[in-house]
Amino acid sequence: MQNVFVTGAAGFIGSNLVDRLLADGASVTGWDNFSTGQERFLEGALKHPRFRLVRGDNLDLPALTAAMKGADFVFHLAANADIKDGWQHPRKDLEQNTIATFNVLEAMRANGVKRIAFSSTGSVYGEALVTPDRPTPETDAFPIQTSLYGASKTAGEGLLAAYAEGGQIDEAYVFRFVSILGARYTHGHVFDFYKQLIEHPDRLRVLGDGTQRKSYLYVQDCLDAMLHVTRAHTAREAKHHTQVYNLGTPEFVQVNDSIGHICAALGLKPKLEYTGGNRGWIGDNPFIFLDTKKIQATGWKPKLTIAQGIVQTLRWLEANRWVYEARH
Repeated sequence: MQNVFVTGAAGFIGSNLVDRLLADGASVTGWDNFSTGQERFLEGALKHPRFRLVRGDNLDLPALTAAMKGADFVFHLAANADIKDGWQHPRKDLEQNTIATFNVLEAMRANGVKRIAFSSTGSVYGEALVTPDRPTPETDAFPIQTSLYGASKTAGEGLLAAYAEGGQIDEAYVFRFVSILGARYTHGHVFDFYKQLIEHPDRLRVLGDGTQRKSYLYVQDCLDAMLHVTRAHTAREAKHHTQVYNLGTPEFVQVNDSIGHICAALGLKPKLEYTGGNRGWIGDNPFIFLDTKKIQATGWKPKLTIAQGIVQTLRWLEANRWVYEARH
């Protein structure tokens, strides 16, 4: 992994990955259309002699193919991650997640790049049959998809597997994330709750009834997991040259618990105003808890608990309120 191509390089996870790769000695080409990415996240990388930033869109296959020249590994992180408002712009998931993934694979084929890591999601499991004693394993059959985002990521996973089976890829890594927390986080419940509490610290509007159970993972733990298995080449000898890993913590919290961590850290006691029901929006899964035994068997374990990740994220947001102005 000497010359790495990162899609979504100016995004939350992408920019953190770029910094890690550069620190580890790789040369990195970052690719981003800046629809949600922030150039400020790449301030350090842009000063680095082994980093090159190319502005471009995954729907522009000729430009993508040209930018990828010379790469030996692709981290495909660029995506539309807006699950909640998916039905306001349904074509966006198809274009930015599914067609974009096809274009990345075609650009790899044109350049002879044989290794890829893909950021998928725990949402591909839909409303899995999960209990506190039985988190969802990678081997679960997929039920009915509950969001356009999950459906588009499922299609992307299928494309990776088909390209690998067809001899176009030697190593395909699919990472099914829970929600990721940490520095440069600009999308999700901590972001939304803190924004509300800045504006009105005495009250907090909560989508659903607060009993939704979710799992989260700190961004540096997420990167540790991805880099650990890709550097070990675990997909090279795997069946179909494809490895699928759930990434998360071996715990979950209720939304109410998360609110408690946030409010305690801020020293606030707002009145909670619930919208009602056991889900916050169409496609919201009331219980997400992934089995991570497979990735842990490789020697990886998360360093931060969910509560620690929430507070770390909050502290970063407190110190970087500019993201609320910059986020479109």
